[in-house]
Amino acid sequence: MDAGVRSPSFIRMALVTALLTAGLIVFGAVVRVTDSGLGCGNDWPLCDGRIVPPLDNLTAWIEWLHRLFALLIGLSGIGMLALAIRAYRRQNQIVLQATIVAAVLFAVQSALGAMVVIFDLPPTMVTLHLGTAMLLLGALLVAVVSAWYRPARQDTFRRDQFLMLAYFTTALSLLIILTGALVRGSGATLACLDWPLCNGEVFPFQQGQLQTVHMLHRFAVGGLGIALVLLVRFIGNERNGLARNLAVGALAVYIMQALVGALFVWTEAAPEWGALHVGLAAALWSLLVALCAVKTLDQQPAEIKTQWKPSSETALN
Repeated sequence: MDAGVRSPSFIRMALVTALLTAGLIVFGAVVRVTDSGLGCGNDWPLCDGRIVPPLDNLTAWIEWLHRLFALLIGLSGIGMLALAIRAYRRQNQIVLQATIVAAVLFAVQSALGAMVVIFDLPPTMVTLHLGTAMLLLGALLVAVVSAWYRPARQDTFRRDQFLMLAYFTTALSLLIILTGALVRGSGATLACLDWPLCNGEVFPFQQGQLQTVHMLHRFAVGGLGIALVLLVRFIGNERNGLARNLAVGALAVYIMQALVGALFVWTEAAPEWGALHVGLAAALWSLLVALCAVKTLDQQPAEIKTQWKPSSETALN
């Protein structure tokens, strides 16, 4: 497969769509921390039977603007899919496949968003909704990296221990995002009133179910920190500067996210820290997905490597 085609228009559109999706995830956190999830009642896609909510209903406007944000991403995604079919249907089909996966995930996420509203914000559906949004962001980033990045050539396929650790760390970061959503959805956000201990205990499993849920999330976060330190340690001699910067950046974002998580507890769940916590989680996930994509492309055999050559679209532009 010749993966050499590069479409600047697609890369720009895909990057914009990915950034909009990251923004939607943060906006979704704002909806949650301001308790605006049912700002439009159980009505979807209308808002309490209206196309535009009343001007004096702030929670309705927050929820309604969140839906408009999602619609904007859908329109951007349609343009992205059209460009992918045009530029990549014969070459570099990884880009096209990632774009199709993103389109399917957007449809699933939209359906879950409607179900979350209709069924009164059940924690499981809220968690699935966030998880699907993260997978959508990941698919978009894979499409961007695969269309833009040009790895060094090599003759044979190999999958080293660093790549496997990167896959594991990325999967663990998604699991932690999901458990964090469960902590919020189950009402366990302030089950532990101090940090890093939980009401003075390291293992608060006798305190109750909510304390157990909350502390298990923290233990998982600690495990992610260890994995990230190992990732940075193993990539110390990496010749690929982009991969090294992505790993170091992920560790830096993790540290900031952990501190914001502590502030969220210390401030008794102040909304601004809650939204920032989710935003940093999305940033960490994004960096790890990009790292996995870069290293996977690096380790493909030469016959399917991406190498730049002008596409028909580039020539037209």
